[in-house]
Amino acid sequence: MSQRTLCAFALGFSILAGFAPSAKAQGEVVERVVAVVNEEAIFLSDLRRRSIPLLDQVMGAPSAEERMAGLRQLYTEMLERLIDEELIKQAARRMQVRVTNADIRRTLQNVIQQNNLTEEEFWQAVSQQGYTEAQYRSDLRRQLLRLKVINTRVRGRVNITEEDVRREYDNRTREVNRQLRFRTSHVFLEVPASATATEVAEIRARAAALRQGLSADNFEDAVDEYGGGELGWLREGDLPGELEEALAGLRAGEISEPVQGHSGIHILLLHERERGSSDVPSYEQMREPIYQEMLGRAMQRQEQLFLEELRRRALIRRQL
Repeated sequence: MSQRTLCAFALGFSILAGFAPSAKAQGEVVERVVAVVNEEAIFLSDLRRRSIPLLDQVMGAPSAEERMAGLRQLYTEMLERLIDEELIKQAARRMQVRVTNADIRRTLQNVIQQNNLTEEEFWQAVSQQGYTEAQYRSDLRRQLLRLKVINTRVRGRVNITEEDVRREYDNRTREVNRQLRFRTSHVFLEVPASATATEVAEIRARAAALRQGLSADNFEDAVDEYGGGELGWLREGDLPGELEEALAGLRAGEISEPVQGHSGIHILLLHERERGSSDVPSYEQMREPIYQEMLGRAMQRQEQLFLEELRRRALIRRQL
């Protein structure tokens, strides 16, 4: 532990002591309870020990006042983390969920392999981060217990469908495409301002029928017959929003469905973008990463809801 960390530790301990009841006559600080979760106590020594690896960054603040404020915030946040961990432990006992030594060994082997380290190099890196091997194993056990409890309790609440993943992919593709210049043409069927609802419906039906037979090869023939033409190179914001939305999901050479504009109906052909559409990975390439990302977000949200539920049902007394 660095000299600065030792100083920070002593300073932080004195701050916490200021919240404590009076100590012995000689002024020494005694162990005390900083929180009770249901009937389980969290002790000052637990809070101090768990805070040590983070003290260096707190002590990097430029002024003593900022360092004191940072220490108070660190201890407050760490206490809430310890409360959550205690709630998880209690839930694990009720659910009969446990972490075995085999779970610890298997996870350690995976972490070491993923970091391309030898076992000796790995434990050296752990030591450089301010942890002993025992502390690291203890933290790993807590993390695995939390993971097991959360997976057991909330995994069934999360359902990411193929349609969800596809929709997210399409949204991302549109966002990428909006940032690129594009060259497009359109077939335009005018809708007169005086047109009745029946006449508008007839024009829409004609546009839908026309779209069925359109291809990149005969698009110019349709432009000559119905109207429209090439719009040239454009950027986001150059066209009305409804037309840009239709173009955003297209790849080069694809044709949009009929789009209702301000004065008529447009059918759009995307000739090319500033960068080829191959720059956007295919759905098959992105499906699994997107699924895992969506699953992670959903699980994180459900974990937060689960912890809030545990907190509502628990009797928590903070004495920091």
